Amino acid sequence: MGWLPMQWFRRSSRSLPSLAAATLAAFTLFAAAAGSGDALAAYPEKPIKVVVPYPPGGGTDVIARIVQDRLRQELGQPLVIENRGGAAGSIGTELVAKADPDGYTVLFTLNSHTINPAIYSKLPFDTAKDFEPVATVASLPQILVAHPDFPAKTVKELIELAKAKPDAISYASVGNGSPGHLAGELFKLRTGTKMTHIPYRGGGPAVIDVMGGQVPLLWVSIPAAANYVKQGKLRALAVSTLKRSKAFPDVPTVVEAGVADFEVDSWYAVFVPRGTPKEIIQRWNGAINVAVREPDIQEKLLQQGSEGVGGTPDQLGKQVATELVKWKKLANDASIKVD
Repeated sequence: MGWLPMQWFRRSSRSLPSLAAATLAAFTLFAAAAGSGDALAAYPEKPIKVVVPYPPGGGTDVIARIVQDRLRQELGQPLVIENRGGAAGSIGTELVAKADPDGYTVLFTLNSHTINPAIYSKLPFDTAKDFEPVATVASLPQILVAHPDFPAKTVKELIELAKAKPDAISYASVGNGSPGHLAGELFKLRTGTKMTHIPYRGGGPAVIDVMGGQVPLLWVSIPAAANYVKQGKLRALAVSTLKRSKAFPDVPTVVEAGVADFEVDSWYAVFVPRGTPKEIIQRWNGAINVAVREPDIQEKLLQQGSEGVGGTPDQLGKQVATELVKWKKLANDASIKVD
C-alpha cells in the first residue's frame, strides 16, 4: 500500500463514526424493506373486515355474501362482513377511507360510489383520491318495466307517447339519486322527452304501486322486478346496459331500442384505502377473478339478475374516473341534488 499523509488519515478517522452511522442506517432500511416484503408475502395473517355500506339483505349485501366463502378459500382467512348502512352508503365508505391501508379493511360497494359525489354537496371522503380500485365483482342492469295495461309496448312507442304528452307520464325509482333515477333522467335527456320522477323509499313499494297502476313506469334493478315480469304482472321494455341481461335475454337494451349513448351499469366492486400496497391489491384482485369464474357463483349471481365480471384494478379505476365525470354532468344537466 502506498504512503498516505497523516493529515489525510486524521481527516478520514474523524469521518469514521459518520460512515458507521450511515452504514447502520442503510442496513436498517434494507432490513425494514425485507421485513415489509416478508409481511406482504404472508398476507393475510388474520381475519379481514369487509365493510358493506348498506343494510343486511340489500343487493350489495347479498352479492358480497355470494362470493364471501370463495374469497375466504383463496385468501386463506375469514372474511367478516360488517354492514355499516346509512347516509346513502357514506358512513361505511368513510370508515374504509380512514382505515389503515394494510389490507385488513376493504370496501364492498356498488355504483352509487360514483353517483353520490354528483348529487351530494359534501361527502366525508374523496371518492377519487381516498380509495384504490381492486376489481369489479358483478354487474347488473336497471330494467324499465311498465304496468301491463300501459299503452306503450316498446321504447319507441314510449318516446312517441311522451313527446305527444310532455310531463303527463311519470316514472318511479327506488329514491332520489338512485341508479334508477339516473337511468330515468338520462333517458329523458337522450330522447328529448319530459316525464315526472316519483321517488320511493325502496324497490318493494315502487313495484307494488306500478303493479297497482298508481305509476305507469319504473326503473329498478332486475331482482326487484324479475318474478313479476315472469308472472306477467309487469312488462319489461328495456335494460340499461350495453348488452342484454342473461336473466332476460329477450329484452332489448335501450341502445338496441334506438336511443344512442345510453348506459347505466349497476356494478358491485371492491376498493381499499389509498396507500394499500400493490401486492395486497393484486392478491385480492386474483382472488376475485377466481371467484367470479366459479360456475356455482355465476349461477347464484344470475339468480340475482347479475353477472360476474372480474378484470384488473386499472379497468375499475378507469370506469370510476369516467363515471365521476358522467354523473356529475347528468346531475347538473338534470338539476339532480339530494341535499
